[in-house]
Amino acid sequence: MKIGEHMKKKITKINSDLNPSNLMHSTKIIIFFILTILLLVVLLFRIGYLQFIQGNYLKGLAYQQQAINQIISPKRGNIYDSTGKALAISAQVDTITINPLKLKPNSKDEKAITKYKEDIAKALSDIFELEYDEILKKVNSSSNVETIVKKVEQEKVEKLKNWMKENNISIGINIDEDTKRYYPYNAVASNLIGVAGNDNQGLSGLEASWDSVLTGTPGKLVSSKGSDKKEIPNTAQTYIAAENGSDLNLTIDLNIQTIVEKYLQQAVDNNNCTRGGNAIVMDPKTGDILAMASYPNYNLNSPYEANSTLAESFKNESLFKMWSNKSVSETYEPGSTFKVITSAIALEENITTTDKAGDFYCKGYEEFDDVNDKKIKINCWSTTPHYSQTLRKALCNSCNPAFMQLGARIGAPTLYKYYNALGLFDTTNSGIAGEQTSIFHKLNTVGSVELATMSFGQRLNVTPLQMITAISAIANDGNLMQPRIVKSFTNTDTGVVTEVPTVKVRQVISKSTSEQVRSLMESVVTDGSGRHAAVTGYSIGGKTGTSEPTDANKSEGYVASYVAISPVENTQLVLLLTLYNPDPENKINGHQGGLIAGPVVSQMLSEILPYLNIPSDSNNDTNDSNDLITLPNIKNKTVAEAEKVLESSGFSNINIICSDDKNTALVGEQVPKPGSKLQDSAIIMVYSTSDTTRTSVEVPDLQGLSASEATKVLKEKKLNISIEGSGTVISQDYSKGTNVEEGTIISVTLKQKLTSVH
Repeated sequence: MKIGEHMKKKITKINSDLNPSNLMHSTKIIIFFILTILLLVVLLFRIGYLQFIQGNYLKGLAYQQQAINQIISPKRGNIYDSTGKALAISAQVDTITINPLKLKPNSKDEKAITKYKEDIAKALSDIFELEYDEILKKVNSSSNVETIVKKVEQEKVEKLKNWMKENNISIGINIDEDTKRYYPYNAVASNLIGVAGNDNQGLSGLEASWDSVLTGTPGKLVSSKGSDKKEIPNTAQTYIAAENGSDLNLTIDLNIQTIVEKYLQQAVDNNNCTRGGNAIVMDPKTGDILAMASYPNYNLNSPYEANSTLAESFKNESLFKMWSNKSVSETYEPGSTFKVITSAIALEENITTTDKAGDFYCKGYEEFDDVNDKKIKINCWSTTPHYSQTLRKALCNSCNPAFMQLGARIGAPTLYKYYNALGLFDTTNSGIAGEQTSIFHKLNTVGSVELATMSFGQRLNVTPLQMITAISAIANDGNLMQPRIVKSFTNTDTGVVTEVPTVKVRQVISKSTSEQVRSLMESVVTDGSGRHAAVTGYSIGGKTGTSEPTDANKSEGYVASYVAISPVENTQLVLLLTLYNPDPENKINGHQGGLIAGPVVSQMLSEILPYLNIPSDSNNDTNDSNDLITLPNIKNKTVAEAEKVLESSGFSNINIICSDDKNTALVGEQVPKPGSKLQDSAIIMVYSTSDTTRTSVEVPDLQGLSASEATKVLKEKKLNISIEGSGTVISQDYSKGTNVEEGTIISVTLKQKLTSVH
């Protein structure tokens, strides 16, 4: 067989054509395989991206979805005065919320559910004195949480707890701990302390400037929840305790603050000071602020209610004005009180001495050339020239021409060097909110007119705190101290006390110059324009001030002020009183600082100095001590026995309020208080324990009355009198119109008829 024939036999002939669908099937498998590989690659990349790049972010999201975070509010620190009295406290209150979706009874009946929710709304609205319809709307809400009321006192919370217990309600109504800010003394030091908002943040005053210390750090409680948004029971909880805020311990003394505010209010009201007033008391040795008062003030417990000044035109900007602290937030022209600084600079630079005869000459005015070569005449405040004077006499007379001459001798560059050293170009770094700084001419713009007006304290502006800080440096042997308002703060969790140290900024003048200036200031009180600030038995140095407004700001009116130091040797306090826009038409006192501010300073010091146990060189009282009787303590004696005790002590005007038998009824109260020194004709009110009703009377206006006239007027109203000084009444410790109990002692200060002083 041939090879060719053999091969033909092996070849099988395919009769059908090639089918392309078989090839398509294979292609699909290949494509599917490739896509699967690509998908797996993409998936791997996605997993890697989620795991390694977005892992932490997704972990955080999961945590947020699965975790229940309950914020634990820290307790805001309290604020205390220097004697430990609480000026601002945070009391425990509660916030009431509901979970509407959880407020369901066991029954599925629609009527029962409706009744159940209506009962809850009724209870909540009644307990917390809220609108029923508003509460019912919240109870029927589809929200997870609805707030019913914030800052609830414990008494109402207890009512809610009892109601929930009686009605077997354990879920859906939440009671969360919170705190509420209280101010025990209402308006006292309001512009200094400031207020805290509902969210535990300081809004003004020390509450704002020391907010980071007072606030603390919130804590939290973390637990887990499931997909149904409910807490998973028996799961681990994380508790992070809140760090409570620290307590502030101020340098303010509440007693001194109260004294200052009492007389400041009287001064503003009596002199119709339409722009109010302020007063500061400072310890010059430490820079401690013992009192800082602004008037009008406001009630810290209702800070959004307008005070009397703003009641008629109350707007948001007025609210912040009401909250502002005049001592640091407003500047003023210090007027002649600034002459103390000019005197200190001149003495330190050896430009003059205190008692050089004929050193200055006052013809009633000084003349200067202005930029247009026109003559400008600047008058002395007095219409009668002072003629030849020493520096001491010029300060006693508050003579403007003498100080214009002195300023020209010193020169602007030297004045500015000392202004800067006394801290008058910067804020004082007191830590008090809203502190502003001064306004002076730029040195290169100071001409002869500007130099003249600066020398006696006009056409420059400082804050009262800057002014008293500078005067304190002069009184403190030349040492400038940084004002201190916070003495220390206490960590309420650990009890650790952190002291805020006193800071000596620099020495500005020598001790010798300080002694000379203090001597000049004493002469102002004993022999000069500041005599109305004198206090019997104490050495007082002072300087009056009256600045007039510029022509462009006539509506701002005059500023009457007085700065005082005491004692003159080893000075322990400095007091600055400033009254804004007193009534210039006041026929009794006028508008000058010596007339309207001096007597008020005397009143303040007459109470502050004994309180600070500063020794007096005289214990003489205007009331003859031989004519005064000490009121005995008759409390808890029978009324009949008390009457005999009072009569045997020498009192004749005894008023007994007793509805029971005098022989068995006990004395519950007496007015005045035991230990008071009174005349034998004084009115004594005796109340039995069962007679608690008191009769109040309105204090009359005693201004301008003699001692006998004032005594008679008060006696007609069943009020007693305590007299200091002689002449006519210039002030009284209870303002006219104040309601007091019968028998109350009204302390009055008398002075000889006032004469015009600058």
